[in-house]
Amino acid sequence: MKIYTKSGDKGRTSVIGGRVEKDDPRVEAYGTVDELNSFLGQAICLMEGPLYEDMRADMEMVQHELFDCGGDLAILPPEGVDESIPRPYKLQADKVDNLEACIDKYDAETPDITKFILPGGSPLASALHICRTVCRRAERRVVTLAKEAVINEEALRYLNRLSDLFFTVARTANFREGKSDVEYVRSADVFHTRKDKE
Repeated sequence: MKIYTKSGDKGRTSVIGGRVEKDDPRVEAYGTVDELNSFLGQAICLMEGPLYEDMRADMEMVQHELFDCGGDLAILPPEGVDESIPRPYKLQADKVDNLEACIDKYDAETPDITKFILPGGSPLASALHICRTVCRRAERRVVTLAKEAVINEEALRYLNRLSDLFFTVARTANFREGKSDVEYVRSADVFHTRKDKE
């Protein structure tokens, strides 16, 4: 098969259930999720050796879930169909539960923080912070889409939680490599320690 189809040469593209403009909020949403997946793939390439075996497996699973998320966002409800009827989306609530378990696992490995930290440290941590910020942008694009179309609401919950996971995993990557978080010098104490939460 040929890679190019020429069908999008006039600024329209196919989604599940029809065709839309390439700058349609739906395309912006799933396109940004695809962009995030690409950055995550780049970060995974930096997870070399046994030190990152668990992290690599978790992030590769996230890649598959992001593909599911993008597929759900690419569904254009057919005209005349009752949009209140639940659709067979791939991304379900249990995926958010899994993210939360991952966050707790990696957070327990890192020292407490009380101040804002700057993106950076190791090359891997820096790559994961890029994933975090692109994830936030993907979330904003999905919020925009949700204002005008019915979407899988789990996609919003998933992306919101995923950015927290990227933050936590970035800190873990620095910790495993013996690098300290770089605190924002003008930050007040904004986080509670684990002891405070007990």
